[in-house]
Amino acid sequence: MRAAVLHEIGQDKLEVLDDVEAVGFGPGKVRIRVRATGLCHSDLSAMSGVLPQPAPFVPGHEGAGEILEVGEGVSHLKAGDRVVVCWLPACGACPACKRGQTELCLAGFMNAGTPNFKRPGGDVFGFAGTGTFTEEVVVDAGCAVPIPDDVPFDIAALIGCGVTTGLGAALNTADLDAGSSVAVIGCGGVGISVIQGARLKGAAEIVAVDPIESRRGSALKFGATRAIAPDELPDAKQRITAGEGFDHVFEVVGKSATARTAYDNTRRGGTLVVVGAGAMDDFLQLNMFELFFDEKRILPSMYGGGDVLRSYERTIALWRAGRIDLAGLITHRVPLADINEALDQMRTGTALRTCIEL
Repeated sequence: MRAAVLHEIGQDKLEVLDDVEAVGFGPGKVRIRVRATGLCHSDLSAMSGVLPQPAPFVPGHEGAGEILEVGEGVSHLKAGDRVVVCWLPACGACPACKRGQTELCLAGFMNAGTPNFKRPGGDVFGFAGTGTFTEEVVVDAGCAVPIPDDVPFDIAALIGCGVTTGLGAALNTADLDAGSSVAVIGCGGVGISVIQGARLKGAAEIVAVDPIESRRGSALKFGATRAIAPDELPDAKQRITAGEGFDHVFEVVGKSATARTAYDNTRRGGTLVVVGAGAMDDFLQLNMFELFFDEKRILPSMYGGGDVLRSYERTIALWRAGRIDLAGLITHRVPLADINEALDQMRTGTALRTCIEL
């Protein structure tokens, strides 16, 4: 079986091998034939060590495919079912799930420490307990969410992470009011999804902030009212908000420097939504006076900040109704053999989302 493997943390290239085997199938598990998977920036962060992940590992967590077989005790799925891979399944029994905060369930993270692949040389992990840069993967049944027949695999793959994360940040976490002013810092696939969510909620001003010109152009197509480079943000703040700051600022980069910029451009009493996944040793510095005096809300948004399954259903409904554009997010397509080309497209910002077709 073919899979793209990172041998050591810090390497910038993946090796596509044909001697990888998906392991762990048994009770409560399913085997999935992956048909399409997106490349998310979190995959790059895991490769570089920003996000903790044991190696060697198969990256990828934004995938869709069809069930090949189901293990004992799995009654809601059968061979042939079309599914999207959910890297953060809810167990339904932990305190977070019982409170209705299923996005905070840690059950999925527990899978990340168990190898679900092997090679002749030893065990291989799957990123975030999944690992979708492969032809087949074995996961807990809760990680396989059925999708309707009219949802193409490439669209379903996007729903598995980036779109759910970005839309949810606007619709669930911020729950912004119609007429609000919004700034989105970082306009890759997730940032564009934030922009689409802000447009759905009726934001009057949506300012896309990104250093890459092509991404700024894309942001305008997806609903931003203006798109600017980072050094233009102070002027935009002055012109749009008379210097007060935006009602909602979304940080979609995952760095303390951009989070600080986002905080500084949020109005007093406004909301900073932290969407980007950053490093454990990258600290955001705020003083106690400004925290008290400015009364700005700082809201982290984990996987869209809401019930994942409900978010999937909502996204599909919005896509069917033509309220959001998902196909337009896929700017490049490559076969698994060219996965390193996809990595370069992500690093340079030339792609919003690259679909790896298997």
